[in-house]
Amino acid sequence: MGDDKALRALVKGRLSAPVPDAVRAIGKAVGDARGPGVAAVLAYGSALRGVPASDTLIDLYVLTDRPGAISPNRLSRAACRLLPPNVYYAEATHEGATVRAKCAVLPLDVFERKVAPQTDNPYFWARFAQPSALLYARDADIAARVEGAIATAIARMVQEGRRLAGTASGPDDDPLRLWVRALTATYATELRSEREDRARQIVGADEAWYREAAALVPPASDMGSPAGRLWARRRIAGKLLSVLRLVKAAFTFSGGADYIAWKIERHSGVPVELTDWQRRHPILAALTLIPKLYRKGAFR
Repeated sequence: MGDDKALRALVKGRLSAPVPDAVRAIGKAVGDARGPGVAAVLAYGSALRGVPASDTLIDLYVLTDRPGAISPNRLSRAACRLLPPNVYYAEATHEGATVRAKCAVLPLDVFERKVAPQTDNPYFWARFAQPSALLYARDADIAARVEGAIATAIARMVQEGRRLAGTASGPDDDPLRLWVRALTATYATELRSEREDRARQIVGADEAWYREAAALVPPASDMGSPAGRLWARRRIAGKLLSVLRLVKAAFTFSGGADYIAWKIERHSGVPVELTDWQRRHPILAALTLIPKLYRKGAFR
């Protein structure tokens, strides 16, 4: 069971699959705006699952190989290295309509490292184990590096799903349940506002792809630590990292407070009304808002 070359081929095919014109338009605008230091631009998330661009912020990842493409500010660049990614707001006009995106920026080498087996936190490998699109790559070598990183993320996610099932190869476990189990576990490591059926919806949107991806991941030679203790540790560390990323995003993401409120309400059904003071002081506001929203069930 398992075929590394076939997995890479599956990844390459999906990365080059057609995407909505609005997604490609905002990806080009973001890449052009950040200049020659952009190595690759990826899209992932709901915009690739049929959600209209008008109903969501398109999720983009900009991978760089020159510091200036992250930010002209040295402190901001250092923060990106310390706690990637930096998150920015972007928009472009497509066919007379405004297309909006949440744009995460980080160096390509950091991206590769964050999906590698030595990275314990699932923030990156959980996202890019899901189908994504390569909107731009500077050259074939860059494209190959991105394909390799994403194949690594997929393999990691499948193995973690098997660990949660208590089996190294998963021959008796339905691959869709494996993916749902793994996605649900990773949501719990963040301040996610996702409903309980969110993982099933994501997997159900592309069942054939998830089945094929799982089948191409070879069995693990070592299951490592017991899943229960491992994921308990990840939940504690991950939620702390989520808070730190939200604080950092407050300085870079224009309209960030309104975006976060919109996203919480959209996924949890819990309404979030912000005052002008809270918009101007999102970090201070978060100290009181997060506990209140947690009690209302917006976070788990």
